[in-house]
Amino acid sequence: MDRAAVFDVDGTLVDTNHLHVTTWWEAFRQAGHRVPMHAIHRAVGLGSTDLIAHLLGEDRDKEQDPRLSTAHTALYAQYFDRLPALQDAGRLLRRLHRNGWAVVLATSASGPELSALRRAIDADEAIAATAGSDDVEEGKPAPEPVAHALELAGVPAERAVFVGDTVWDMQAGSRAGVRCVAVLCGGIPRADLEQAGAGAVYDDPAHLLARLSDSPLA
Repeated sequence: MDRAAVFDVDGTLVDTNHLHVTTWWEAFRQAGHRVPMHAIHRAVGLGSTDLIAHLLGEDRDKEQDPRLSTAHTALYAQYFDRLPALQDAGRLLRRLHRNGWAVVLATSASGPELSALRRAIDADEAIAATAGSDDVEEGKPAPEPVAHALELAGVPAERAVFVGDTVWDMQAGSRAGVRCVAVLCGGIPRADLEQAGAGAVYDDPAHLLARLSDSPLA
């Protein structure tokens, strides 16, 4: 395969963004922080440490970061057995695989969380590789997660498309030199995604699958 379709997971293939908002909100609340849910929503897609820094600032007590991250992970893990894939997410990946694309996941998830997400998508036979948070030093919006996904696929940036749902995704893909496609199912406005680098925008995986023949993934 000489072309790669790189996908974010949370909010792009699996309908989990608002679960992350709720569980991060509760983790912050338990630690004595009042963080608005709308602010957390805008930060979803960042790695845990970057998300905490984005929401609490650089002058926070950084020794508290691991406890916040652990609390969020424990709260979110309650949903691992019922994470909902977005409509046609698995069908989209299988179609791209049949069409000759190397499908690679680029996600801030790892370990049991990543396993739960892959179970929800239910398309392992179509997924060539996964670039998780444990595989990179810097998460999105740095280009490293997308660049690592391209290394795993053995495909240059000009032969790849990155699909995501957040501003951080679009910035990471743009910095990695790949074409960026956005989906609106993560809850981020179209204008924000386009300003961050999205060259095409679809409602969700089902919409992208329906329009595949005239999309950047044709």
